[in-house]
This record gives sequence, C-alpha cells and structure tokens, in this order.
Amino acid sequence: MLVHPFSKVRYWCQDETRLGLKTIQRRKITAKGVKPVGVVQWHREALYLYGIVEPHSGEHFFYEFSHLDSACFEVFLQQVSQQFPDSLNLIQLDNASAHTAKQIQIPDNILLIFQPPHAPELNPIERLWQHLKAKLAWSLYQTLEQLQEELTQQLQQLQRQTIASLTGWDYILNALSVAGIY
Repeated sequence: MLVHPFSKVRYWCQDETRLGLKTIQRRKITAKGVKPVGVVQWHREALYLYGIVEPHSGEHFFYEFSHLDSACFEVFLQQVSQQFPDSLNLIQLDNASAHTAKQIQIPDNILLIFQPPHAPELNPIERLWQHLKAKLAWSLYQTLEQLQEELTQQLQQLQRQTIASLTGWDYILNALSVAGIY
C-alpha cells in the first residue's frame, strides 16, 4: 500500500500582475453627451504581485516583488511551500518563461499544471486581478510606497467569500469534486 505523505491535496490558480504608478483607466459613467474626464499620470515605476487562490475555499496567498523572472518565481514557490507544508499543492499556471525556466527548483509539495498557451481566460485568478484593479482605477499615487500601502489595505479587506465567488467556476469545482479533491 502506497502511503501518501501529505494530509490533503489542494488545487490553486497562480499568476502575477503588474501594478504601478501609471493610472489604471476604466470606463466612467457620465450623462448622455458628456465626455468623461480623468486625470492620468504616465510614470512607469511598478511592482509585481504574485498570487495563488484556491477557487473552492477562497484561501489565498500573495507576495510582492519588484520584477517578474524565474528567480522571483522560485522564491514565490518556496514561500507557498512553507505556507502550506502539509498539503500537496497542485498549481495551475500559464506558460510564461519565468514559470518554465529549466533551473527552477520546485518544492516537493508543489506540482505545476500548465494551462494551454495564450489562454489567460482559463485561469480564474485573472478575474481577481480585474477586481483588484477596478478598486485601484483612476487613483493617483506619487510613490510606489503609497501604492503599496493602498494595495496592502485592499488585500487585507479581501474576503475569502469574494475570492471564491470570483474564482470558483462551476466546471472547476465539479471537476475537483469528481476527482475527490473536494
């Protein structure tokens, strides 16, 4: 009989998003015939928010980096491994070069599942990034530190129920149920 070293199997969706001082523009509602006006800044300083979400429960983990590359991704995987050490963590992610680099050391309790190339719509965490950016839209930050403070506040206010409602697509939850994961 094969003994499984992990207490449970968990399914996660992973991605990164770039957030910076350049204004996030969205539609604005105005009266008919009135052209919307918004103040925009074009500073290119940015940070990357790496994240995983569990569509079933809304559990999540985020980590901030200054850039996107395989070294940062490897550090992120180590952080995830330490955060959830007792489970086998199945992580769905895209085929970004930072994720597929040959030198990445993947922790023993993580298994990467790559989605088809050029298909971000298959990854539920993309909806979370849209939700987060909608809250930051039209905001002007003078420094990255100000953006980081607002981002920290937004992430702290983020409820697990909200994440589950954004990422818990029926076909994913049904597949996980059939697989006996949840």
